[in-house]
Amino acid sequence: MNPTKISKFSAEIQIIGVNPFVFLPDAVLNSIFREANKDKGKIPVKIKIEGYEFIQTLIKYSGYWRLYLNTPMRKIAKKEVGDTANFEIAFDPEERVIPMHPKLIQALKKNPDAHKIFDSLRPSLQLEIVRYISFLKTEESIDKNVLRAVDFLLGKERFIGRDKP
Repeated sequence: MNPTKISKFSAEIQIIGVNPFVFLPDAVLNSIFREANKDKGKIPVKIKIEGYEFIQTLIKYSGYWRLYLNTPMRKIAKKEVGDTANFEIAFDPEERVIPMHPKLIQALKKNPDAHKIFDSLRPSLQLEIVRYISFLKTEESIDKNVLRAVDFLLGKERFIGRDKP
């Protein structure tokens, strides 16, 4: 892990709603702001929890910057809500791009109406659709969900927990 300046800290894993997270010490947060050259929006970071490396994003929610810790991260690090964990964190300057799955590209080419609607969506919703399909494991799941995505775009069904766009 050597993208930029690495900061180390320990923090108790807390939870808001169903989302486990940690607060970063002010000195660590300010160091990341300097490295990222910003203190607004999402900030990509590389982290280690108990020595296990992950890619994550710092997010400001309800007035506080939080580092969210998903289930796979916590399982690998053997840490749960209420535990104190050791962290290393650094700003990650590498651009994060998730390529659109070829089957989704094909489906949008075959359906110009769905393609037009997809192009009109806000970028975060486009990314949510692309990410969901990109991380599916089986061809069967990909095929089924590409069809669902097109139907969603056309207002025919829910997809990714959302009603029509």
